[in-house]
This record gives sequence, C-alpha cells and structure tokens, in this order.
Amino acid sequence: MNSELLTDQLFILSTRLELVSTLILTGLIWTIQIVHYPLLLKVGAQSFLEYERSHCNRITWIVAPLMFTEAFSCGLNVAHAGWSQLAISRVALLGVIWLSTAFIQVPLHKRLAGGFDSSAIEKLVATNWIRTFAWSARAGLLAFGYGG
Repeated sequence: MNSELLTDQLFILSTRLELVSTLILTGLIWTIQIVHYPLLLKVGAQSFLEYERSHCNRITWIVAPLMFTEAFSCGLNVAHAGWSQLAISRVALLGVIWLSTAFIQVPLHKRLAGGFDSSAIEKLVATNWIRTFAWSARAGLLAFGYGG
C-alpha cells in the first residue's frame, strides 16, 4: 500500500470521526441544555451534592473522550486539507466550545460542588447556550462539508 493511499484513508477516517463525534456531542449538549441543567433546580438542597457529583463523574466519561476525539480529528483534517474558510470556522467554533467549557461551565460546576446554588445553576443554563449553538453550528458545517 503506498503512503498516499494510506494518507487518504486516514483522512477519510478522521473526517468521519470528526463528523460522528460532533454529531453525538451536539445531541448530547441539547439534552444537557434542555433536560439536565434546568432540572438541577428541582433536585433540592438535600440531595444536590450527591446528584451534582454523580452527574459530573458520569458525564465526564461520555464527554471527555468525544471532545478529545473531535479535537484530534479536526486537527488531523486541517493538517491534511489545509486552512479553508470551512476549516477556520470549524476550528474557531471548537475553540469557543473548549474556552467556554474551561472558563465558564467548569468553574460553575466547581461552585456547585460546594452545594445547591440557584444563581450558579441559572448561569449554567444561560451560558451553556454558547456551547449549544457552537456545537450545532459545527454539526451544520461538517454535514455541509461532508456532503459537498
């Protein structure tokens, strides 16, 4: 097998990995946004610490591998195909997602690890729209790019 064919096959695989991981994360973020985060207000102070800890531990096992797969495959795809307008948009949206996660959602979850805080939950719901829209836009761009 020549190296050009192998490179092309890796590019096809990484393109599919980026598309699939992004689509899964898009569905997941909408579920979190519409179902999980608003329901945090209904858990109640007495059960909240255990619920929040359990939510964070469980969701991390799903989200982290998908986010790393998405980022790695995106990097491979840009390295192979170059910096088109579509690639720049996908990378920029990925940056928005990672920055929002690191600097907004994770600190809010750390605050909630201290106990029930309706203000922090409301901020979590409000600011999570950043990631919801960014992942939705990535999914659209990838679907468009994959089909085009």
